[in-house]
Amino acid sequence: MQAACEVADVLRQTVLTNLSLNVHQQKTLRALQQCRTAALGGHVDACDGCGNISISYNSCRNRHCPKCQGHKREEWIQAREADLLPCTYYHVVFTLPQELNALALHQPRLMYDSLFTSVWHTLKQFGATAAVQLGMISILHTWGQNLSLHPHLHCIVPGGGVDAQGQWQKQLRSNKYLFSVKAMSKVFRAKYVQCLRAEKIEDKVLLQSLFTKNWVVYAKRPFGGPKQVIEYLGRYTHKVAISNSRIKNVTESEVTFNYKDYKAAGITKQTTLANAEFTRRFAQHILPGRFVRIRHYGILSSNWKRGKLQNLQATLKVERPLQAPKTMLRKCPCCKTGTLITIDVFGKRGPPGKYLLANQTAPVPTIL
Repeated sequence: MQAACEVADVLRQTVLTNLSLNVHQQKTLRALQQCRTAALGGHVDACDGCGNISISYNSCRNRHCPKCQGHKREEWIQAREADLLPCTYYHVVFTLPQELNALALHQPRLMYDSLFTSVWHTLKQFGATAAVQLGMISILHTWGQNLSLHPHLHCIVPGGGVDAQGQWQKQLRSNKYLFSVKAMSKVFRAKYVQCLRAEKIEDKVLLQSLFTKNWVVYAKRPFGGPKQVIEYLGRYTHKVAISNSRIKNVTESEVTFNYKDYKAAGITKQTTLANAEFTRRFAQHILPGRFVRIRHYGILSSNWKRGKLQNLQATLKVERPLQAPKTMLRKCPCCKTGTLITIDVFGKRGPPGKYLLANQTAPVPTIL
């Protein structure tokens, strides 16, 4: 069901040029403003089953848009089903301390690349100690519930790996966590500072302050099985800073939205911000162009998927799904079974008048 208020409504009430935004951020926010409006034109579809005609405005397809991620998430999750291994999976979250927020705002690509690198090197080191090569799926989130800057990496790690002889080792540990959280925290901190120094970040005061506090590494209990892994991944992949369902009211000057207060046992509360402040916070989470926010490492990397992973699954007698991933993206909203076929397109002036009649149907289209 479509939300009554949307992020786009807030953006349309905000003068973007009054904010200190770079060109990429302004371009992204304008795309979200225009998503599924006449500004982007549209298309006319007819169902090949019932003949129902539907008129739709084009979407912006921007990865930061709350309205354009649903089918991408479903397709990605279905593709990951082919990569599952018969073992326990763990969820680990690595968080950057707030002392690094200023650097993350001014050099996001460097800071977030370093986050991916340091986290993988941390897990890789722990895997080497256990004499196995691990794998990891990592997903970058940069936001807190109130849209504050809170960079952290969600990692899904299989509880098994491949030893030096290429043999599968199913279970690295028998307890409820993959590795010691305190130990991972110390290694993660050292690895990240090492990455900063390699990138010529030589602020001695800043670097020294990073060693005065413990870094947050959060580990959850293992999943019940592969099906639970896929369902859980669906919560984190292709997420944006805030969903439309959380926005409760938008006026010319302010916006009210829900958030979870984790300091109060996750109670849902409401907060109100000026539209300009909401937009400023939202813009903090616009990633640099072409930045990859979902990455695969080790035995789940693209290199392994070119044959090694398939051979390992065959050895372990894992059945890979053969069917192509399908989504409801092109299904008819009327009969729910037919497929929509585009029969006309239109620009900013709107759809042709002949398609504006109520309850209109067309002859069932055929594909030549």
